[in-house]
Amino acid sequence: MHPINLKSIGVSVYRVPVETPVQTSFGVLKDRAAVVVHVTDAAGAQGWGEIWCNFPTVGAEHRARLAMANVAPLVLSRTWQSPAECGAAVDRAIRILAIQSGEPGPLAQVAAGVDIALWDLAAHKAELPLWRLLGGTSPKVHVYASGLNPTQPERLAASKAAEGYTRFKLKVGFGAERDASNLANLRSTLGDSATLMIDANQAWEVDEAVRMSHRLARSGPIWLEEPIAADAPLQAWQQLAQQSAIPLAAGENLRSADFGRFLASGALKVLQPDVAKWGGFSGCVPLGAQAAAAAAWLCPHWLGGGIGLLATLHLKAAIGGEGYAEVDANPNPLRELLAGALPPVRDGSITLGDEPGLGARPQLDALKPYLTLEDMETSS
Repeated sequence: MHPINLKSIGVSVYRVPVETPVQTSFGVLKDRAAVVVHVTDAAGAQGWGEIWCNFPTVGAEHRARLAMANVAPLVLSRTWQSPAECGAAVDRAIRILAIQSGEPGPLAQVAAGVDIALWDLAAHKAELPLWRLLGGTSPKVHVYASGLNPTQPERLAASKAAEGYTRFKLKVGFGAERDASNLANLRSTLGDSATLMIDANQAWEVDEAVRMSHRLARSGPIWLEEPIAADAPLQAWQQLAQQSAIPLAAGENLRSADFGRFLASGALKVLQPDVAKWGGFSGCVPLGAQAAAAAAWLCPHWLGGGIGLLATLHLKAAIGGEGYAEVDANPNPLRELLAGALPPVRDGSITLGDEPGLGARPQLDALKPYLTLEDMETSS
């Protein structure tokens, strides 16, 4: 791997209103935002990354400022032998700041987005697709359509099935009757061959989660995602896993050692790290082996812009194994405008191309109307 000697880091924020809000049990996204990281090395090679920024919806610009004030100067300060070396140094540098500021999440998200950009740059320098540089053996990624809202979800699901999707995840946590009816309607619309999952977004306590798992199991979902708070005691997760009629999934709201604790507990069938929310590739790729050792699937989480989606697909291709990568079913102009044209879905799978790096092709001119924070660039 070529040493990394950056010349500059830039961060931009894009925000676009959407006609149909994205609904969860705890909040609604009325627009879609993306915090984009752009790095350039001394030879002119470039890399792209994305920082998670969904909630709160006003937080995207704040994360961009954190990136430039607290992470960019360190990353530009020296030559790094690898993105992982840089990532470890960033983690050490922001540890006390995260405690003092009470912002461990936003700072971890910033570090993750920068790590993605550095790995994209490294793959460009190596002239390899990133999934291959990270040790993957196949470009084929099994995917599922997610973010199906509680208002007539079968309509969106049917349109995604026509595009080639065979797996679908429904948002629940909107009342027992509505949840059960929506899931039954999905099963009726999509047929017995479709794979279904459900995501409660931390909506319930243990007792309600147990009751709902038995009721919703009638429609055959393969996992129940975040039925209780991610920071609930591990014993609560273990109790729920023992009593639930559906295997449990979680991970988008975990960080660092929490992944190991949850895997060791045996509570999870599905581990769902978000590559732009914690760890980047440096943190998330090693989780693949940990999940496999715990007999759990690793199914990367994503619900953001196009660069993060490409990173999610490359992560899953790199680690291989059972499970699927998440693709948001809802319209989002910041997906195609940041990633370029995505590979088609065929029989529930996407096959990544051989382009170096992530293969991101941001359409900067078309993105200008959605720019809410001017490109902030720091040079070494």
